[in-house]
Amino acid sequence: MIKKTFLAALFFSLFYFTHAQDTIPAKNNWNKIDLSNRANDHFMLQYGYDGWGGTNDSINTDGFSRHFNFYLLFDKPFKANPHYSVAFGAGLGSSHIFFSNTYIDLKSVTSTLPFKNVSQTNHFNKYKLTTIFLEVPVELRFAGNPVQPDKGFKIALGIKGGLLLNAYTKGKNLVDSVGTPVYGDKYKSKEYEKNFINTTRLAATARIGYGNISLDGSYQLTEFLKTGAGPKINPWSIGLTLSGL
Repeated sequence: MIKKTFLAALFFSLFYFTHAQDTIPAKNNWNKIDLSNRANDHFMLQYGYDGWGGTNDSINTDGFSRHFNFYLLFDKPFKANPHYSVAFGAGLGSSHIFFSNTYIDLKSVTSTLPFKNVSQTNHFNKYKLTTIFLEVPVELRFAGNPVQPDKGFKIALGIKGGLLLNAYTKGKNLVDSVGTPVYGDKYKSKEYEKNFINTTRLAATARIGYGNISLDGSYQLTEFLKTGAGPKINPWSIGLTLSGL
């Protein structure tokens, strides 16, 4: 359902891109307008909700899983029609997926990544899996106000590639099966390992908004886990983008 919804949003955005030209005056002398210093989303901060598509019953995600991304981009307007531009750059993307009554054995020597149900034994009542990627986003953009894009409607379709920098689990507040703290409420644990996770990823992206605020979404086209390491998980996200400069 998530995949179909995201693809439908992409189709709608593509349709808008295709027909937006009909609303633009045909004879604008853009050579007389200085667009070299215009503010058009040269940096982007993104925050929002993350989900996993394709999980099975053994994967018990829970709580407000979330992402935080930061990008710096160059924006190149089309000379013939600066309503359109291409942006590209680099940045960092992080995802924090939360779980309930679960232990993820990143250091396991098995061929598949274990997601263990630990509700009947000691477990962390706050537990997450974090991944951090170096990312290269590319966007095809449309700005309703090409001279001052930060004061008008905008829409963007894109794709981003990523290289995994780090992956770890983090647990807080170890409790027993009935919820009693084992070592006190400040006990924490981290485990680092990237062996089961795909070290590269490719995701489709879309944004729509006005001024410096936009609604963004992404759907990972490549699988989260390596082939044979577990279920075919395709992460997705929806959130807000704060942009400027």
